[in-house]
Amino acid sequence: MIFKKVLFHTHFRELALNSLKTILELKKAGLESIILTHIIPRDEVSFVPYGGYLKETENQLKAEARMRFEDWQKIIAEHGIKSRIRIEVGAPNAEILSIAEEEGVDLIVIGRKKRTLVEKVYVGSHIMDILRRSPVPVLMSKYMVQFEWENEQLTRTNDHIFDRPMLATDWSQPSENALQRMSALKGLAKTILVVHVIDAKLSKGMSRDRLSEIEKESKLRLKNYCRKIEKSGMRAEYHLSAGKTVQELVRLSRDHKASMIVMGKTGKDWFSEYWLGGVSHQIAELSELPALLIP
Repeated sequence: MIFKKVLFHTHFRELALNSLKTILELKKAGLESIILTHIIPRDEVSFVPYGGYLKETENQLKAEARMRFEDWQKIIAEHGIKSRIRIEVGAPNAEILSIAEEEGVDLIVIGRKKRTLVEKVYVGSHIMDILRRSPVPVLMSKYMVQFEWENEQLTRTNDHIFDRPMLATDWSQPSENALQRMSALKGLAKTILVVHVIDAKLSKGMSRDRLSEIEKESKLRLKNYCRKIEKSGMRAEYHLSAGKTVQELVRLSRDHKASMIVMGKTGKDWFSEYWLGGVSHQIAELSELPALLIP
């Protein structure tokens, strides 16, 4: 399935336009239109004592947002992509999901919160709510980030995020869904990395023979994923690791120079508690790379 229509939501934070420009590369993979979206929180224009509803403030905020979007539309048009503007007042998450449904988008793009080296996470509660509730794929964009690696303070710019996407799989149906979505990057991704981590909790106390059996089975599954990707006309390579899942996924993404991390998600039962509330949540929070979650 191709990402033909994308909802790009922004608070107009620093480098928001740069994040938008990275999405324009999807034109090579079939992107046709972008819904530029800005939600004005209701409490910014709501009733105040003896003042009523701040209609003039609402109009001013909408005019400012529209002016910025119209400037962005020129850049989008230069890439042969259509665009529309949606500026609404309300609860941001509910409005974003409502607009996504109304517009029939294939992908929601949201930006990370501002993060410093003192902070440990990129994801706020509002973003996690979108990740959990969205019935369509969500890309958490991170254009420029600061992070610590091997006791060094580094800055990374994620400007070609579709070059080497890393698909992290746990063999679940959501992971299969994510695998199928990889075909949307044909003509854009140079190589798709497929990785699996045998979690330390799973292997703890396991016999050497049993661990060897799981390793062999995992490699066969990874090779099968790669074959499916290659059949769709793209290059793929696999990597198997063992240890603490989150730390290993971050390490693999760095060692093999991934440009983004792709994971499947689900919205029900225990799996959501483990995968979205655990592994993918932490990856989105801790990794310096953009995270694409597929339902």
